[in-house]
Amino acid sequence: MSLFQQWAFIVKEALDKSFLVAKFFCGVHVANTYLCSTALVQGPSMLPTFSLTNELVLLERISARNGKAGTGDVVILQSPENPRKFVTKRIIGMEGDKITYIMDPKNSDSTETVIVPKGHVWVQGDNIYNSYDSRNFGPVPYGLLQGKVFWRIWPTSAFGSIGRRPETVDPALKVLEQANQS
Repeated sequence: MSLFQQWAFIVKEALDKSFLVAKFFCGVHVANTYLCSTALVQGPSMLPTFSLTNELVLLERISARNGKAGTGDVVILQSPENPRKFVTKRIIGMEGDKITYIMDPKNSDSTETVIVPKGHVWVQGDNIYNSYDSRNFGPVPYGLLQGKVFWRIWPTSAFGSIGRRPETVDPALKVLEQANQS
């Protein structure tokens, strides 16, 4: 075997391996962009569903792309006010829904009612007393949804499914309604 044939063999093997690695990373990119990815959730707005410290979750992107995310789902969305920031919130209302919410639950009981416009969703944090959400920036375009959170990976003590919250009524509003009925 000549020196040229040896080098040709080595180059062919290197190219074959390089293409295999490139195909792998293309597959990872496609899966991360269009199917499923991970995200870190932090901050007080989603207490008690998520803790204050970093929690690693899985989100599936198919529901958000196909319009299948619905009321009660926890979603990751691009902030409507800062495109570099991603936030975790729960969908409270879909387009056409009539939402009544307490404007400033820390300081007053005054409520406001809005109808979610077409192509938008109403999102709120589970901790209404410490959440910057649709009550502040209004309905969010559906296109800003990045994916639906479905599984908690870290911490391992909380490993498992997230699921939907069956009660999607603002708890402070529920207390207000009960007080008005008395």
